[in-house]
Amino acid sequence: MTAVVHGNAAGLTGVRVTEVPSPRPGPGEVVVALRAAGLNHRDLFLVGARGPGDAPVVLGSDGAGVVVAAGPGAAVEPGTEVVVNPSLDWDEPGGVPEVPAILGVPTDGTFAEYVVVPAKNVAPKPAHLGWSEAAALPLAALTAYRALFTRGGLRAGDHVLLPGIGSGVATFALAMAKAAGATVSVTSRSPEKCRRARELGADRAVGSGEDWRTALAEPVDLVVDSVGSATFGQCLSVLRPGGRLVSLGATTGAEVSLSLREMFFRQISVLGTSMGSAREFSQMLALVAEHEIRPVVHRTYSLDDGPRALADLAAGDQFGKLVLTVD
Repeated sequence: MTAVVHGNAAGLTGVRVTEVPSPRPGPGEVVVALRAAGLNHRDLFLVGARGPGDAPVVLGSDGAGVVVAAGPGAAVEPGTEVVVNPSLDWDEPGGVPEVPAILGVPTDGTFAEYVVVPAKNVAPKPAHLGWSEAAALPLAALTAYRALFTRGGLRAGDHVLLPGIGSGVATFALAMAKAAGATVSVTSRSPEKCRRARELGADRAVGSGEDWRTALAEPVDLVVDSVGSATFGQCLSVLRPGGRLVSLGATTGAEVSLSLREMFFRQISVLGTSMGSAREFSQMLALVAEHEIRPVVHRTYSLDDGPRALADLAAGDQFGKLVLTVD
């Protein structure tokens, strides 16, 4: 089968499209013929961390397709249209693993014609979504769901701030928070991304260089931040007393400076999150189906264009998700 593989060289120069053996299902596993696969910044992190001595591996965590084979004990019928849950061996929200296990490196992932996964890691594709939209869901939508609801305790009427709008997680968080009845503000360096966010329902869009406290006009109940050090201070400053900040990424750096007095006098909660459990994946899909949430797909590429898609992801100009389509 055709696959996007990393090996033989470090970074993006080690990404190539090649032929690899098709997978076979073991006990409790299914083979999914993929129709589309979503890209994530995790893919870039992994290729950057791997070296020339690492064994070749099929990249990709997100995917959607049709089950074509089932191993012994797998209770999923061939022919079922599914979306793949890339969060492995994490069943309940409270059972947080030391390090989340995610499909794709060190196991073969979804940038291929076929992938083998545990049967419990596939779920019926939401009927209102096309293949590219369904493939854009898994990792980013699961992360956004847990950040907003499990960790952030989002309630109807809350004021939510999403710094750095444009990423897959942030665009999902915008749609989910609006569906839950929240007021949503976003920030971006890009006026075009601010404009797109307003079109998708954001109540306010603020430039990254502005004074957020003045521009937002009212205190924030919940911040969901993936930017990191560049925005951390401003995120804390706009929270109301008793507000919550959920951190799920550090694209501008992981080291921050903060005043502990400001935190404890104002009783701010700072919470970390990453990925999510199988139960949260089911809850996320139910929310997507109930409100007919549609992922924002910035661009699609053929599987043969996988290396170019990863390079475009690294450039960071997209608004929403990049997706590979599989014939």
